Amino acid sequence: MKPQDYNYHLPQELIAHAPAEPRDSAKLFVYSTKTDEIVMDTFAHISRYIPSKSVLVLNDTQVVPARLELMKLTGGSVRILFLINEWDKQGPIKGLPDRKLSVGDNLFFNHKGLLEVVEQHNEEFTFRLHVSVEEFEKICQAHGQTPLPPYIHSSLNETEARDKYQTIFASKPSSVAAPTASLHFTEQVFQTLASKGIDRTYVTLHVGRGTFSPMTPQNILDKKLHAEPIQVSGESAEKIMNAKKEGRLIISSGTTATRTLESTAEFILKGEGYTGETSLMITPPYDFKIVDAIITNFHLPNTSLIMLVDAFLQSKGAKKNWRDIYERAIKEKMRFYSFGDALLVI
Repeated sequence: MKPQDYNYHLPQELIAHAPAEPRDSAKLFVYSTKTDEIVMDTFAHISRYIPSKSVLVLNDTQVVPARLELMKLTGGSVRILFLINEWDKQGPIKGLPDRKLSVGDNLFFNHKGLLEVVEQHNEEFTFRLHVSVEEFEKICQAHGQTPLPPYIHSSLNETEARDKYQTIFASKPSSVAAPTASLHFTEQVFQTLASKGIDRTYVTLHVGRGTFSPMTPQNILDKKLHAEPIQVSGESAEKIMNAKKEGRLIISSGTTATRTLESTAEFILKGEGYTGETSLMITPPYDFKIVDAIITNFHLPNTSLIMLVDAFLQSKGAKKNWRDIYERAIKEKMRFYSFGDALLVI
């Protein structure tokens, strides 16, 4: 298994640079692993394809405006994506600058010293704050930019980006990327799901580099990604455990929710909560212990996200593989990546 096994060619015009409006008007590609049937619909109708009494699990993390433009002593500017999700809010903070920095450099915001470079490891830098944690967070909230992925050439202003690149139920701020499979949900969709007896609950994975980084041979060898913080409450664990015992389906919205559920399966199956982190990389073959169906997007080539979808299809004994589905999605001119259309594999 090599990263290039998950490569494919995507016409540039199929990259979504803005979300569907309204959110639930995005296209929905439904694939039944039991019947090998494909249905094309819109996300607003997703309740038609999820069995009643199922439990929908979503990631309630919240994206923070973690990209900040600062000044060097020389007067030059540098934009840094701070890895808020990896930060303990006590010691130094890591970040990814868009241009060259050196250990010892001091960086300024509004002519006030904000932080100092104390360490470098490849493209990742570690910074020591010269202000309090509270002041740094206020600066990011007031002046930071939403970290839209670099392939999105968006005309959204910052106010629009903070709204559109965020799920409607986000409640725990710490992510530097959105759980994009859940961007399509609206209150109307939740109402139609509830009317069918489909329950929902939440888990948390604060999204960082681990979720979206291109795969390396070392990732595949170790079956590990960058560690990301996760949390499953006792209430959610108990709800999921009871559903599994009763034979009701667990529908995971997104690869982040999926990795959280599978990482904590031994706790969930005992009805116990969990707080910690995960570096789980799901590769085929994989025996899914919790997740029965997945809602996801159409992902970038050579990523662990496609590998997870591939592993899920194989675990279900599906006749079609990930490449079959992606080729059909391209033929149907579906929109790809973070602001793109949705895929339900059930």
